[in-house]
Amino acid sequence: MVGKAFGHSLNGSWNMNPECIDRWFSIEQQRNYISMLTGRVGLTRRRAECFVRLWIYLLLKHQQELGVELRQPLTQLHIPEGFIACTHREAAELFYAQKERGSDHAAGMMIDKLLALGLIEKQFDGNCLYHIRPLPNLTSSPPSRKSVQLAIDSFNPRTDAVPVASFLARNYNWMHNSTTAIPHKITKLLRQWAEQYPVGMRVLRCPETFHPVGFYLLYPTLVECEVNFFLPPSKSLHLSSASNIDPLRMAIPGNPDCTRESVTSVLVRSWMIDSPYRNWENVSQFLEDVQITLRRMQDDFPNLCDFYAIVIHPRYEELATSLGFQKIGTDPKMSLYWMYTAVEQFLSLNMEDVVSKLEFASPTPEF
Repeated sequence: MVGKAFGHSLNGSWNMNPECIDRWFSIEQQRNYISMLTGRVGLTRRRAECFVRLWIYLLLKHQQELGVELRQPLTQLHIPEGFIACTHREAAELFYAQKERGSDHAAGMMIDKLLALGLIEKQFDGNCLYHIRPLPNLTSSPPSRKSVQLAIDSFNPRTDAVPVASFLARNYNWMHNSTTAIPHKITKLLRQWAEQYPVGMRVLRCPETFHPVGFYLLYPTLVECEVNFFLPPSKSLHLSSASNIDPLRMAIPGNPDCTRESVTSVLVRSWMIDSPYRNWENVSQFLEDVQITLRRMQDDFPNLCDFYAIVIHPRYEELATSLGFQKIGTDPKMSLYWMYTAVEQFLSLNMEDVVSKLEFASPTPEF
């Protein structure tokens, strides 16, 4: 007997009760999805649980709005079209069913985390409306190859620092409740790094406006700082920290504290293409430019061989893995990890082949 769950009343309409979605998508099936999600950057098991339950609820509610009468439990989840309403009260019933009741405010904070992680989108028309974003390996949607022709250029600290800092700051939304001071700090650091070693700083420009819509920073690292690549990565998140001391110091050609031959490590300190410009063509050409820049850096540091990265945002995990980066260290406090590949291996990649295998069903702004 379904009772007050998602079922049929005597007149054939659905009785909506978020607490009882388990009847329409079993706990075992939910656990399968949760297991596939847990461990991605920023996704604790608790956040994955809440996301899956919200996904089920929005899907079932969408079916009801379409007038579809489900008579059998769902066997898999798909992305409902458009935006579906869900109040914080409904979310609280979803997230805290069969648990000590959580508040509407707590449910709203959880939704904010899911938004910051890029798992859902939000609109507001007097009510809060949500849309589940496609996830690699969990959903499939027809990809869009619509291309906007962009130009690759050197980073200009006078004109690019502020707009680049603004979209880079969004990488850290899932880690912090407030990021008001982060863009200012990033702006100062970008200009400082550009003065020290501009070779590794590149942008994608929109030809109509000349505004930067993509950015990367390859950061040659002093040998005495390489130990940080074997410590928890949260200790090296200088851009989002309150500290003025950067644990990863830049190697600068000609400086007395480093020699050309001593520098072996380079860090992807940032790599990002802003929405809606993330597609096959733009990603491929930007990665090919990374290869060109690495070769230029080898002129300054001939022994570069180790290539490190931290994936700050879950939307780019698939890309990093496809480029040959592998996890080498986790963090006990945050869902972050160091990734590593050899410079020679990265330079040998055919970027068109690599990128052609990726899905860009939903252009995303964060790395």
